[in-house]
Amino acid sequence: MLLRTNLRLFFILGLFIIYTTSCNKEKYDVIPDENIDFNIDVNDIEFSSLYAIGNFVYINSNTNNWGRNAGGYDGNGIIVFSSNLDEFSAYDRTCPHDFAVNGLSIKVNVDFTIAVCPKCGTTYALSVGGTPASGIGQYPLKNYHNSFDGRFIHVWNYR
Repeated sequence: MLLRTNLRLFFILGLFIIYTTSCNKEKYDVIPDENIDFNIDVNDIEFSSLYAIGNFVYINSNTNNWGRNAGGYDGNGIIVFSSNLDEFSAYDRTCPHDFAVNGLSIKVNVDFTIAVCPKCGTTYALSVGGTPASGIGQYPLKNYHNSFDGRFIHVWNYR
């Protein structure tokens, strides 16, 4: 009976340790959450470039009159990147380094497959989750959920 109790305690303690030491998304996601929810029709001429791998489009609150649900943090917008034939990534355009360190809302710009912060100079690789590729930044770009059904890319981030 004592062995059974000790095993149960060991199991519960093990689960607690795994839970508290597991990868914590919040630790790296420094940009505050926004309510994001919109659909991109890749057959629309404005977004048809997303059919080619490595292409991107900027989305903001003025795009198709989607309003705040497409604005990203502080209205900086969102980058939708074609990472594969039927896979996409969606990133907030706010530089996480400038936000985390200086409280600034600086909009990154895309140069081919790299997002570049004009203030701190950090570059972010869009093809690998928006992770810092060079510069002083340590945090990746904020990622938004997305799905693709063959025609529509749904981008969202529910709080």
